[in-house]
Amino acid sequence: MAIVIRLVEFSESSYVSTLFTEDFGKITALAKGARRQKSPFENALDLLAISRVVFLRKSSSAMDLLTEARLEQPFRAATRDLTCLYAGYYVAELLQTMTDERDPHPELFRSACKTLQSLNGSQDVGIEVARFELSTLRDLGHLPTFSECVECGVSIPLNGRRVSFGQLAGGVVCQRCRVGKRHVVSLSSNAIQSLMQLSDLNSSRDAIELTATVRGEIRGLLNGYISHLLGRRPRMYGYLTQLR
Repeated sequence: MAIVIRLVEFSESSYVSTLFTEDFGKITALAKGARRQKSPFENALDLLAISRVVFLRKSSSAMDLLTEARLEQPFRAATRDLTCLYAGYYVAELLQTMTDERDPHPELFRSACKTLQSLNGSQDVGIEVARFELSTLRDLGHLPTFSECVECGVSIPLNGRRVSFGQLAGGVVCQRCRVGKRHVVSLSSNAIQSLMQLSDLNSSRDAIELTATVRGEIRGLLNGYISHLLGRRPRMYGYLTQLR
């Protein structure tokens, strides 16, 4: 199984496709004849489509060759709302920029599929995007620490007080460890609790409700944290401002 996350025209009849696969991670494969009117791949290579694919693995320096693709689930969210479309593009951008070629992450693949399925339905777009971002961070080993100081390990009480979060440190920091740190933001206890719930693998997709204030805090935090990890702002951030 694979998610189509990028397509580049290669010739009059072919595409270079970037696929995020369940078993092989991210691959780049040449799809010969995919641009023809009667393509052997039909709609299986539409952007954000989930498809079953067969490809020939080449050497490390050569491009793989896509030989078969069968559509399993199209991405229909664009017909509902532009925000859903932009959210889908953002999922593709994170998979493209935060993973390495041929490095499998089956849990991340399944999380991306669930997110695209939710965007196809009637789920809350802002919550689905935040949940996917946190799932990506967890799977890649970058999930922030929310319950204890990332520096000294002391438990951080969530008793209604605001909590300091170190963007460079990678989690919440206590008042003692906060001194002298750069890029520290202040979050409400409600925002921290919501982040913990969104990052919990066992939490229900329907059980979370966020106020506009908490949404803004979460969006601002994740924007800054992921931008720091990438070394730049993701391109889709400018299109997702509505999620605040």
